[in-house]
Amino acid sequence: MEVLSRLLALLVLLFVGTGLRATGILDESRTRLLNTVAYYAALPALIFVSTYDRAIGELLTGKLFVGLLAAVFGTVAIAWVVHRGSEEPGRRSVAIVQSYHSNLGYLGLPLVAATFDARVTAIASVVLGVVSLTQVPLTILVLTSINEADASIGEELDRLARNPVLATLVAGLTIGSLGLSVPGPITTGLDVLGTLALPIALLCVGASLQIDLPNVDVGASGAVVAVKIVCMPALGWIALSLLGVDAATFTASIVMLGTPTAVSTYVFATELGGDGEFASLNVFLTTLASIATLFVLIRAVG
Repeated sequence: MEVLSRLLALLVLLFVGTGLRATGILDESRTRLLNTVAYYAALPALIFVSTYDRAIGELLTGKLFVGLLAAVFGTVAIAWVVHRGSEEPGRRSVAIVQSYHSNLGYLGLPLVAATFDARVTAIASVVLGVVSLTQVPLTILVLTSINEADASIGEELDRLARNPVLATLVAGLTIGSLGLSVPGPITTGLDVLGTLALPIALLCVGASLQIDLPNVDVGASGAVVAVKIVCMPALGWIALSLLGVDAATFTASIVMLGTPTAVSTYVFATELGGDGEFASLNVFLTTLASIATLFVLIRAVG
């Protein structure tokens, strides 16, 4: 019941964010400010306190790396086959991308931190790093190749390298691997800041969700939802089970892979020739449906 209550609270926060946007309280400038707080402060703080006292070899193993890549590229292959029949390039490219591009930072990591112990959270931080470094370049490649859009992959990779979340992950793992100490007051303050990551992120996601019911393509959107929140964690489950990873690694990975489509896919779609309305709808649907599937996954691995 505790897990269900927590996930229902997440759903409430999502709709609170949507309601605040509808009433004009969370307008574009205020939503941007909340995003800045989450992206540059709360999420980095959560990652740092999860990793600063652990060596990288304790968290990132060859089995974890191989298992994550198998789940991501296996999902890409399934999505490519499932959505190959779409005649509209903009919609097909978005459907493929949104079938694997996960909301690891704004939902996955904060949810793991609120549900599991420190070791699972630390491994989830590494999962975030590995999968983000894989899915962002892959998303740009898929959208530009299908839509024949112009984009500088080099610029996007440079932006990714300067990502504060990933930079904090590297800093935390470096300090942990070198055995350096961090003053208690600093870690205490960062820990408090990190607890704000989930509620702030959920309000931001809720304020970003949009849905236009008359334009719903039930078949295409249903396929995106099924591949993203059912097939992807299932592939991860199979791969990591075959590789024989430990329980903490398995738990962190499965929950992270079971997260919904990232809101950033809407941004990528609108910039690189994708169907923006379709992208926005799928973010909403996968987020809504994932409340139920994440409950099942957390109970299964917990």
